Amino acid sequence: RVWDLESGQCLRTLEGHTDIVRSVSVTPDGRRAVSGSRDTKLRVWDLESGQCLRTLEGHTDGVPSVSVTPDGRRAVSGSWDNTLRVWDLESGQCLRTLEGHTAGVESVSVTPDGRRAVSGSEDKILRVWDLESGQCLRTLGGHTHWVWSVSVTPDGRRAVSGSFDTTLRVWDLESGQCLRTFKGHSSFVWSGSVTPDGRRAVSGSEDKTLRVWDLESGECLRTLEGHSSL
Repeated sequence: RVWDLESGQCLRTLEGHTDIVRSVSVTPDGRRAVSGSRDTKLRVWDLESGQCLRTLEGHTDGVPSVSVTPDGRRAVSGSWDNTLRVWDLESGQCLRTLEGHTAGVESVSVTPDGRRAVSGSEDKILRVWDLESGQCLRTLGGHTHWVWSVSVTPDGRRAVSGSFDTTLRVWDLESGQCLRTFKGHSSFVWSGSVTPDGRRAVSGSEDKTLRVWDLESGECLRTLEGHSSL
């Protein structure tokens, strides 16, 4: 669904997937969106007309994650078939398949320069990928359970991951080093997002809370409570 944030009105409903829609990413110009579904397909949508412009097929299992590149020309998808795929949004062609994870890929985030992507998987590992060559540049290990979310900082130098081990980790993408671990949630971390200034991260957990973290100090600045379920 496309929503007007001021009025709260649903502007249009986008229909076409045949199973649960697990992920969505909007192009930088705000004109299109790419969705990933448990039906194994991605769809590219025109947000003004509500029309499905094309269907991207190739994955053999559900697609729980997708991230559009900053130039709006490509998308990177992560699938439960253990792979990522790089797609050309104009042609619908799969440009390359990124292989290396040994379990489902739950999250993916493209760096601001559009040259790399960071993926998180049920194999407890994050991987940094070169999108041109398809090469895995480095493997980030440290989590003790599934990696469910990943978000790259605006400068492209770090990534923040959230895991079912209840922690978040901050990674240096050049060295692959874990810079710090955030502990505070009492259950699975489902989602995380970095603020536009790159100074803080916000996480969402099955413990029904959100937490705001200082990325430099690792301090939990505040806990946001109000949700009544995960």
